[in-house]
Amino acid sequence: MDGLIPPGNPDHRPRRHRASDERIDRILTAAVAVFSRVGLDGARIEAIAREAGMSKTNLLYYFPTKERLYTAALDRVLDRWLVPLRDMDVEDDPVAAIRGYIAEKLDWSRRDPAASRLFAMEMLRGAPLLKPLLEGALRDLVDEKSHIIRGWIAAGRLAPVDPRHLIFAIWATTQHYADFAVQVEAVSGHTLDDPAFATATADALTRLLLDGLRPRANSGTGGL
Repeated sequence: MDGLIPPGNPDHRPRRHRASDERIDRILTAAVAVFSRVGLDGARIEAIAREAGMSKTNLLYYFPTKERLYTAALDRVLDRWLVPLRDMDVEDDPVAAIRGYIAEKLDWSRRDPAASRLFAMEMLRGAPLLKPLLEGALRDLVDEKSHIIRGWIAAGRLAPVDPRHLIFAIWATTQHYADFAVQVEAVSGHTLDDPAFATATADALTRLLLDGLRPRANSGTGGL
């Protein structure tokens, strides 16, 4: 979504393009790590370049300003997070689709907690650089998937629920384990890096969210 990576299968592009992609990936990974620790105002290009293992001059060739780099890092975080939601299809089994979405979001919190914390920081500062994307592409995607969820409800395949609140609940519960990892570990003694705890967490969230979504006899559709 940052518009800098050439389209197409990277294995079929010239070597210089693949090398460029690799450098951009290193820069964005480093940017997420640094921005998530100190924020936009506290981050220095020199520190991000060191994290990426390259010179400041080389980094600035790809991202001429810190703000552009920050926005590109956030764009990539959101783009990756939304892949499982984009994949949700009207032909899917709704319970399996929602279970899979919960699992994917929780796995992202385990694999890339810095990305989740960076996104949370941006939301807390009012999302001045990301708001156009939130109000455009993200809203459109949520509207599209909400329409699918309403279809499942109308067909009696899910209990009545406001689709947007369901999506918000999945985001909130899964990202909590990244954004509040220190609190989770202090209280439970575990993090998602513990496979047994990660499995128990996924099972608990799935039960909490899906048990309330299973269709029941005589359930209405009010409030949608």
